[in-house]
Amino acid sequence: MSRVHRTPAGGTITGMESPTFVRFQLGAQLRKAREQADVTAEEAAAAIEVTASTLRRIEAGRVGIKGPALNALLDRYGVTDAELRDTLLSMARTGKQRGWWAKYGDLPSSYRQYIGLESAAEEVQTFETLVVPGLLQTPAYSRAMMAEDAFEPSPEAVERRVAVRTHRQELISSGKLRLVAVLDEAVLHRQIGGAAVMADQLTALLDAGSRWNVTVQVIPFREGAYASMLSSFHILNFADGPSVVYIEGLTGDLYAEGEDVRRCTVVFNSLRAAALSPTDSAAMIKAIRGALPVE
Repeated sequence: MSRVHRTPAGGTITGMESPTFVRFQLGAQLRKAREQADVTAEEAAAAIEVTASTLRRIEAGRVGIKGPALNALLDRYGVTDAELRDTLLSMARTGKQRGWWAKYGDLPSSYRQYIGLESAAEEVQTFETLVVPGLLQTPAYSRAMMAEDAFEPSPEAVERRVAVRTHRQELISSGKLRLVAVLDEAVLHRQIGGAAVMADQLTALLDAGSRWNVTVQVIPFREGAYASMLSSFHILNFADGPSVVYIEGLTGDLYAEGEDVRRCTVVFNSLRAAALSPTDSAAMIKAIRGALPVE
């Protein structure tokens, strides 16, 4: 089992204060262990008396796992390293804890998982084609977006979502997270919430871009076609674990690791090369803000 990542038994798991991140990492370790042991998902599920779909949710980090079930899986996979087992059991206990976002009520599970991973990241590289990234949205912009949800959330639900997004932004204001955001120029022209809301949002983008830990670049319309122009994505980089790519979809969210991260990183670097410099991007944002019909 030498390829399974380990941390010192009995010690702290540095950088893993987010229970979601711990579940995600534990699930990845269990998936690798199962594959190395040549055990199918159905066989592993039978060992702990759950369905194969539940086992896959554990491996995806969407749900936690209790100690007895984890021990049964490790036995089935032939994991005998006591230090490794202790570390994985410690991760399982941490993964059962509740994150700060739990106090905001019943958020969608996919959103909770993303928040948890984001909370543990040291850097996020994000590419957006239509809207301002959540970490840079003003409350009024967020509120205007969420109010147009096809599922018609209640005003109370909208306000909870806005509060969560504002809380997430403390990662930026505290300097804990570095953010590199590449935006299509269309993001700057789409007047979500109206001209006044958009003017404030563009000002917020300029303010964010002046921070040491935030880089904002814009791909201008004149650039024409470019890599990945039809798909937004986010690369989350961690100090204590492999990077993850997150792609949000209408029918489900995708988390990818390994080779997919390498490919998306190549694409992201290409996007940055196609974009204006941060200084020229700020000049464009100012010009677009200045042209808005705001009284």
